[in-house]
This record gives sequence, C-alpha cells and structure tokens, in this order.
Amino acid sequence: MKPIAIDVRGPGSLNNVSAELLLWEPSGALKVKSRPLVIICPGGGYDHVSDREAEPVAMQFAAMGTHTAVLRYSVAPARFPTALVELARLVRTVRTTEEPWRAWIDRVIVCGFSAGGHLAGCLGVMWNEPWLARELECEPSLLRPDAMVLGYPVVTAFEGAHERSFRTLLGETYEDRRDELSLEKRVRPDTPPTFLWHTAADGTVNPRNSLVMAEALSRCRVPFELHIFQEGGHGLSLANWQTQSPNGFGLEPSAEIWVRLAHTWLEQLCMRNEGFDRSEE
Repeated sequence: MKPIAIDVRGPGSLNNVSAELLLWEPSGALKVKSRPLVIICPGGGYDHVSDREAEPVAMQFAAMGTHTAVLRYSVAPARFPTALVELARLVRTVRTTEEPWRAWIDRVIVCGFSAGGHLAGCLGVMWNEPWLARELECEPSLLRPDAMVLGYPVVTAFEGAHERSFRTLLGETYEDRRDELSLEKRVRPDTPPTFLWHTAADGTVNPRNSLVMAEALSRCRVPFELHIFQEGGHGLSLANWQTQSPNGFGLEPSAEIWVRLAHTWLEQLCMRNEGFDRSEE
C-alpha cells in the first residue's frame, strides 16, 4: 500500500493540519483496479482531533478493500468554514490531480465521528454552495461525496444539540449562524446516500441527532441506513480492543458490528446504483 500526503491547508488553517492517503496499488494478481476512497474525519468537539477515530478506523476500512485517508483538520481557534474548506479541498484534489494514482480511485466517501461527523455532513449538505465552489475554483459537482458514513454525529443545533461543538466551531458568531449549520435543515434530494449509527446510551451527543438526520433524509427520499445500538457511551470508534482508551473505555461488543454493517451497505450501494458501479468496462 502506498501512503501519499496531500496539502489541504489554506487561509486560516492551523499549522498541524494534514491529510494522508493510504492507497492500494494495482496488481496484475488482483482483478480490482480501482476502489472507493474513504476519508476519515475524527471527532473531538472541534477543539482537538481524536487519535482513536483516526488511523485505526482507516486501517479497518483498508482491510475491507477501500483506499483510505485521514484528515486532521483545523480546530479552535480556527472557525467555520476553515475545516469544511480543508475537507472540500481534499475531495477536489483527489478528483482533479494529474498524478497516476488518480485512476486508482473511483468514488469518494466521507466518514466522520461526533464533530467530525458534523464536518463530513456539512460537505454532504453544502457541496453545491456557490461560495464553496468559488473558494476552491472548481465546479460544485467535484465536491459532492458519493456517500457518507456518520458515527454518533453532531447534527442539530436545536433540541438535543451538543452546544459545545457549535460554540467552539462558530465562536462569537454562534447565535447568528447556528441555524445554518444545523444539518437536518440543509438536507435536499441531492444529499449523498448516508449510513448513520449511534447508541441510545450516548450521554454526550444525544441520539436524537442521528434520528433527526434520518428523518430529514427520509423526507427528501435520500437513501439511508440507521442503526441505534442500545448500549455504549459516546466516542466508541471501532468499539473494540483496538480503540479502547487507556482507562478502559470504548469496548462495546454489541456496537462493534457497525463496521461490517457499513461495509455491507457500501457494497450494496456500489452494486445497485448506476454511476457507483466498480465493475470493469
């Protein structure tokens, strides 16, 4: 596998922002020549980027046969839309680069957790905003993810909101701009198909966040799948020993199946949808 660093920094980006792709190299021994790319946006409340939701998750997707990337985006004191522009710049770069590895990638999926789920969701509902296309000097269609995988995401700025994430993201503009960043209010028929998972016992980001997102997707007839697991606190990541924290948190056998469910959903999406078919010509 081939690691590749991509510079996604722009005005307002923090110095430690990074994006690294981990790509399967084509082989004459393998039938598959091109694969989807899953971009991982770890959580952290927009004030840090969680290691537990970064490389371990990327490696899990890579083991299932996808290319992966981990985006360590700008957090506080950076404010909206800095992180969103970084994610959009990564998607644009992947789709427009003249590097030979461009041919290895056939679709782009964004995967985010908690506040990183909000970031991934922002691109999913704002990809065709004129200001974003102007910022990146490209056609909006180049910025649209083909699918989203959102784990215990921050979604709503209203009932059940994780207010701290929104205040950290928006700073002094919180009162004026929180409505426009409440994702369920921005869903449209052209929002990408979405896989959602949460736990009913999440005491940090209320499971209502995933429920209202699913309701909005349903209303707009956007394909989605939703799983609410009974047990498990916030920030489970893979929910197994690989991402267990030093204090023992994060081991929840009933929820660790989310990875396999997401993989099955993505495989079905690949097979069903014209334009998301990875079969050879």
